[in-house]
Amino acid sequence: MSSASKNPPHGVIAKAIKKGTVVPFLGAGVNFGARPPDAKWDFGAAFLPNGKELSTYFAQQANLTSDDPRDIEDLAKVASYYVDVTGERETLRDDLRGIFNRQYTPCSIHTYLAEEAMSYVDGFPAYYEGDTAQDGDLVSRPMRGTPLLIVTTNYDDLIEKAFQKLNRPYDLVIYPTDRDDLANAVLCWKDRGHEGTNSRPTESTPNGLSIDFSKTNVIYKMHGSIDRIQPRLDSFVITEEDYVDFLSRLITRGAIPAQIMECFSRRRFLFLGYGLNDWNLRVVLRNLRSVLPAKSQAAPPGNGDPLADLHPDANAANAKSWAIQYQPSDLETALWRARRVDIYDQDVNVFAERLRQIAPTLPSAEDSV
Repeated sequence: MSSASKNPPHGVIAKAIKKGTVVPFLGAGVNFGARPPDAKWDFGAAFLPNGKELSTYFAQQANLTSDDPRDIEDLAKVASYYVDVTGERETLRDDLRGIFNRQYTPCSIHTYLAEEAMSYVDGFPAYYEGDTAQDGDLVSRPMRGTPLLIVTTNYDDLIEKAFQKLNRPYDLVIYPTDRDDLANAVLCWKDRGHEGTNSRPTESTPNGLSIDFSKTNVIYKMHGSIDRIQPRLDSFVITEEDYVDFLSRLITRGAIPAQIMECFSRRRFLFLGYGLNDWNLRVVLRNLRSVLPAKSQAAPPGNGDPLADLHPDANAANAKSWAIQYQPSDLETALWRARRVDIYDQDVNVFAERLRQIAPTLPSAEDSV
């Protein structure tokens, strides 16, 4: 039985989201909300697979067998083997597109975050340069609410779909690590979420990204994404080699854009749908502190704690981040707590609905200024 608490501070977390002082960090577990109880995934399912299911599928395709089931469930290892068997990366990319380029339904947590995100002011048209509203001439549109920064390691576009359904603006930033032609770059789509948006991304170095985080929501996809419009822009951090490359760039400050790292240094994290058996998350946590810009490290050293300086108040020694995970093991609970993350045993959908119930009782971002 897990030793994690079952009573998250819903009001505190809901208030932090409304104020924009927390970074929701979405893992594969958030997608279980769209899955019928006890349902098993297969290629034709109407819901997304988890990591073990995706790994098992590719192992079957490559006829990979092992006496140790952990080998079959290790997605990074199986994906590397799959590339070796097929002899090319493109086959893996095509197969992943076949899975993720389908119509899936956003879950409760996706919708809740979109509801809380900065929105357009109703009844106000966009402003355009010049006399006519030509494509690409869009300048600005009045906004209200607090802009959110949301990070995800998922390949799907469920959070984007939730924002688009509610007509929420956002800048989309993707790290395309598996593309040789886009090495050492990030892609950014500006002002998404409404009709007329240019679908072409801009390419920049991680340190060259320029976003005004006070004027728009930002969705950062750390491990790539499906691109429904331009298949050539599909990107997936999935093989062991991909993770090694990602870690290498993380250490040299070439993976996470400097602007986003600066936001990390001033906000808490809310981890949703992650377990610390996800080694890629452990790698990220372990290295976040070492790659923070020097000017952001105003707090005393955190005794090896990777989240010690990632708080809105650098001098708030007791400030913690949160993780919501359904039935975490005792080991995972201990690992979260060792990283100054309070872990709570609750279904993500139940968690989202509790936040939604509380949100209307809280002052708006404008009222709290």
